[in-house]
Amino acid sequence: MTLKTWRAASVVLALAAVGATGAAAHHSFSMFDSGRTVTLEGAVKQLQWTNPHVWVQLVVTDASGKKAEWSVEGPSANTLARQGWSRAAMKPGDKAVILVHPLKDGSNGGSLISATVNGQPVGSQG
Repeated sequence: MTLKTWRAASVVLALAAVGATGAAAHHSFSMFDSGRTVTLEGAVKQLQWTNPHVWVQLVVTDASGKKAEWSVEGPSANTLARQGWSRAAMKPGDKAVILVHPLKDGSNGGSLISATVNGQPVGSQG
């Protein structure tokens, strides 16, 4: 093997290793029930404008007055920004209505479909 061939092979192997690591770190959305939509109404606790996924922590009060915190997972900050979102889209205390595909296991979480904050739609809805 020549030095040039060895270098080329090393670069290809290094890129393959990096690509495999990134792909393994990312999860699927199979834990969400994409056949169901749940409407959450509550107060924003926090918007985590991070990668690889944006998260919204929403405090929802049920009919009996019991409060529960929901974790809503969205796409990347970059994807949401292209849809008109920003890190200032919602802040603690804002009233939000968020549509989600809920977690299949019934715990308080879901995959973001759309959001309305203080009566105004956030980003493109659709």
